Amino acid sequence: MTSVQKGNSAGLIAIILWSTLALFTISTGAIPPFQLTFMTFSIAFVIGLIAWIVRGADTTMFTHLPKRVWVIGIYGLFGYHFFYFLALKSAPALEANLINYLWPLLIVLLSAALPNEKLRWFHSVGALCGFVGAFLLIGGKGISFSLEYTQGYMYAVVCAFVWSSYSVASRYFGSVPTLAVGAFCGLTAVLSFGAHCVFEQTYIPSVAELAYVLGMGIGPMGIAFFVWDYAMKRGDIKFVGSLSYATPLLSTLLLVLFGGVSPSETIWVSCFLIVIGSALSSLGLRR
Repeated sequence: MTSVQKGNSAGLIAIILWSTLALFTISTGAIPPFQLTFMTFSIAFVIGLIAWIVRGADTTMFTHLPKRVWVIGIYGLFGYHFFYFLALKSAPALEANLINYLWPLLIVLLSAALPNEKLRWFHSVGALCGFVGAFLLIGGKGISFSLEYTQGYMYAVVCAFVWSSYSVASRYFGSVPTLAVGAFCGLTAVLSFGAHCVFEQTYIPSVAELAYVLGMGIGPMGIAFFVWDYAMKRGDIKFVGSLSYATPLLSTLLLVLFGGVSPSETIWVSCFLIVIGSALSSLGLRR
């Protein structure tokens, strides 16, 4: 398996893990968003710490990382979640989530600025097909934009841009070990705790809720960020970006299977569009 194939496989693992996020989230009860982010990213930091120890890595090397590496790591992990939660608090969830899912399309478009990367027509069309599929999927129950929620919409645009630009910028730091993501998760946990103290009241979760928090911290809010970093540095960034539209689709299918959500024709139309979009974006790989 080539380095690019390994990167693409890592991206697929991240997408599968992120598709479980909605199922985990609805099972964590009334835990406030920033408190939940603090708890899950703390678990992600522990995962990174264990990985450092197992691999015998020199943890002191992270103290020598350039400031710009720390800035881009915190910008991506904390910045995305900060604006995402602001968007959900300031606008209806359906509209905010739809705007947020501009990030896979933006990854494809922004990747054109990377060295040795060329944006072809099938990349753009594939990403657009994926976005239309996500639009139908997320807006299946009816979606409408209102001027009174403009601020919330802008927050959603910002979080989409933050995550896409962070993902693309990761390509410039290919020499930085993926394990560095663990350190970024640790600092993000600290910042999230600060945001929790400012914006929220502490909630005491039950044992069952803590179990879901643990699963969430290990999977979609933990390992997923490590493999995503590897995918952005080693994989075909345009293909992985378009494939990311499978996240809301797989998430919805999991909710249908385990969350009591009723299936609809819209899901299958969205599935078709997302699969077509991913197939178009993979034309460059086959060539």
